[in-house]
Amino acid sequence: KRRLNALGPGGLSRERAGFEVRDVHPSHYGRMCPIETPEGPNIGLIGSLASYGRVNAFGFIETPYRKVVEGVVTDEVDYLTADEEDRFVIAQANAPLSDEFVFEEARVLVRRRGGEVDYVPGDDVDYMDVSPRQMVSVATAMIPFLEHDDANRALMGANMMRQAVPLIKSEAPLVGTGMEYRSAADAGDVVKGEKAGVVQEVSADYITTANDDGTYITYRLAKFARSNQGTSVNQKVIVNEGDRIVEGQILADGPATENGEMALG
Repeated sequence: KRRLNALGPGGLSRERAGFEVRDVHPSHYGRMCPIETPEGPNIGLIGSLASYGRVNAFGFIETPYRKVVEGVVTDEVDYLTADEEDRFVIAQANAPLSDEFVFEEARVLVRRRGGEVDYVPGDDVDYMDVSPRQMVSVATAMIPFLEHDDANRALMGANMMRQAVPLIKSEAPLVGTGMEYRSAADAGDVVKGEKAGVVQEVSADYITTANDDGTYITYRLAKFARSNQGTSVNQKVIVNEGDRIVEGQILADGPATENGEMALG
């Protein structure tokens, strides 16, 4: 689960929490989704972890940034907590770069302490966002053209995505955002190849692979099992005998996936 909660022991109670604590805060950027939250009495008290956020050893949420050295954007990535981020000037992920990874525009749009927005020369930038979907959760990032949607409607859409029921015949969306494959693979409903090799035998119930290291693995598929929600959990093979596979490749679709892509009902 990727849910964040302000309730519970040592936290807030629904009755005590005012508007202030439920509101979106500049420190949410890249850590907690500003869109995905319940609509009822829990609004703003329960949130969703942003796409690239992670919890560090001290229990603070960190988000990644690309380091900028003397105006040149490097591939080095630093994870910063909200209080660390305040010390730096951070450019947007979609700021135009030249082939030498230098900011093309003389004045770059940046975020400063407390979420203030400013234009500064490229040499004054310390970090740059890793991705435009860094600030939103996985469900929100699966909404195409999210930036053209009203925030309230996007909230409803992101929340209803989680309530989708698998289709009898899964159909992946024709218009996606590139998040569908990764979210399906990470959900764990699909069968992934553990080692690189060749598919040796395929049936409705299992897949056997001959691996490059000389071992064999048989993957058993779930067939028409019952989920806790009373829906059918059925895995279907999507590779053929003799196919070359790489480590981590998807061998069988689960419920609500098609060819390894998320296909919600």
